[in-house]
Amino acid sequence: MFTDKEREIKPVSLFDNNDEPIEPDGADVKKRNVAYYFHKDVGHFHYGQLHPMKPQRLVVCNDLVVSYEMPKYMHVVQSPKLESKDISVFHSQDYVNFLENVTPKIAMSYSDEVLRKFNIGEDCPIFPGIWDYCTLYAGGSVEGARRLNHKINDIVINWPGGLHHAKKSEASGFCYVNDIVLGILELLKYHKRVLYIDIDIHHGDGVQEAFNNSDRVMTVSFHRFGSFFPGTGSIMDKGSGPGRYFSINVPLLQAIRDEPYINLFESIISSVNENFDPEAIVLQCGSDSLCEDRLGQFALSFNAHARAVKYVKSLGKPLMVLGGGGYTLRNVARCWALETGVILGLRMSDEIPGTSLYSNYFTPRLLRPNLVTKMNDANSSSYLASVEQETLQCLRMIRGAPSVQMQNIIGVRLDEIELIEANERRSQSNIDTEVSEAASKMEEECYLEKPGECEQVVPPGQDPRRIGQYWGYNGKNLAPPRSRSDVVEEEKYRELERRKQLNLPGVP
Repeated sequence: MFTDKEREIKPVSLFDNNDEPIEPDGADVKKRNVAYYFHKDVGHFHYGQLHPMKPQRLVVCNDLVVSYEMPKYMHVVQSPKLESKDISVFHSQDYVNFLENVTPKIAMSYSDEVLRKFNIGEDCPIFPGIWDYCTLYAGGSVEGARRLNHKINDIVINWPGGLHHAKKSEASGFCYVNDIVLGILELLKYHKRVLYIDIDIHHGDGVQEAFNNSDRVMTVSFHRFGSFFPGTGSIMDKGSGPGRYFSINVPLLQAIRDEPYINLFESIISSVNENFDPEAIVLQCGSDSLCEDRLGQFALSFNAHARAVKYVKSLGKPLMVLGGGGYTLRNVARCWALETGVILGLRMSDEIPGTSLYSNYFTPRLLRPNLVTKMNDANSSSYLASVEQETLQCLRMIRGAPSVQMQNIIGVRLDEIELIEANERRSQSNIDTEVSEAASKMEEECYLEKPGECEQVVPPGQDPRRIGQYWGYNGKNLAPPRSRSDVVEEEKYRELERRKQLNLPGVP
C-alpha cells in the first residue's frame, strides 16, 4: 500500500520479439561483437565511510552479469591500467603528477592552497590507491576506444568509467580523471565526428567543457536543471567558436516520468543523428537518473533508462557504453546488468538468479522492481515542448556536418579551454545562514526518510563544486548524515563479502 503522496512509477515497455531468451548453460551460443571491460580490483576502493560514491557497486553489477550467464555472449576483457602519459593527453601535467604521487598521509602535509588548486575536499577526497583506481577505470575507456578504432568490436562496455565531471586540472563531483574525454580523443584519431550522449541526472560539464570549441564532437546532455550540481547546462549554453551549436543541453526538472522522457530523448537523438551524422557514439549511462536514487530527483523506471540505451544501440554506429553516477547501490547494479543484456539483445528473467553471490542483498529479488516516488512531476507538457523546439532549432543551425582530414588531434586547443560559468549561476554574496541551515535540515530529513527527494540548494555566493553541492549540504560538514538504512545496507554487504571469502554458509 502507498500513502497519498507515494506514487508507483508506471514503466514503459522494454523487450520485444527481437530480444532472445538467455540459453541454458551448455547451449551453443553465438558471441555478439561486444567487448565487456572489467578488472577484479576496480570495485575494491573506498572513498570513505560516509561518502555516497561506492565503487563496490561495480562488484555487485559484475556478479549479476555473470549470474545471468552473459559472458558467454560477449568478449570479456580485463581493463588495463593507463600510464601517466596516457592521462596527460588531456589532463595537465602538474595535476597528473599530483594524482600519481598523493596518498592520504602525503595529502595531510599539503597546504589548503594546494588542495584547493586541485579541488580536493569532501566531494573528492584522497583515499588509499586513488591513482590505481583512476588508471583502472580510465583504462577500459581508452582501450575500448582503440578496439572500436580498429573495428575489433562494434560495441564496448566499461561500467567503471563515465566519470564526466573531472576537469583538465582538477577533480570535481567524485571524478578525478575524465575517462570519457580520453576515450573521445582516442576515437577522434580514426573518426571524423564523435557524438557524446549523457543520461546521468547531472550535467556532463567536464566533457562539454573539453570540447566546447570543437565541431568534431557533439555533446548532448539530458540532466536535472536548476539549483542542482554542477549548476551548468542551460539550454542557451550551446558551445562557442567553431563549436557553436555543437553543445546540446536538455535541462529537465524534478520527477520526469518515463513516457515524456523517452519521447523527448528519441526525438532529439534522432535529429542529432540526422544532422550531425556521427561516425562513433559514446553513451554515459549514469543510473542516478533512476527513481529512488539517493542523490537523484528523476522518476524514471529501469525500463525507461534501458530504453534510452536500446535506442542508441539501434542507430548502428560504433558505440562505447559507460557508467557514471548512481548512489543506491542495489539499483545501480540492477540497472547496468539489465543494460548489458539489452546491448546483447537478450530477454532477461526478472528474477535474480540464485547463483548470484549477492542474491540475498536484493529485496525484492527482482531485476526490475517497481519504483516509487513522492515527488510531483514539474515538467509540464508546454515546458518539454519548448525545450524540444529550442533544441531542434539549434540542430538545424549546424547546416551540414563538418568534413575534416584525419589527424592526430591530441593537444589541439585543449590548453586554451577555460572553465565555463553558466548564465544561471548566482552572483557572489555572503552565505545566507538561513538558506544554508534549511538545506542541511532538508538533506537530513531526506536521508533518514525520503531518499532522492531533497532539493539540492546552492547557498548564494557559493560555487556548488566547492561546497559538496552533490549532497545539498551546508558547507560546515559536507558529508551527508549517516542514516540507519545506510548502516544496515553497508553491514549486509560486508557480511556477504566476508562469507563469500571464507566459504561460510549463507552465501548462495
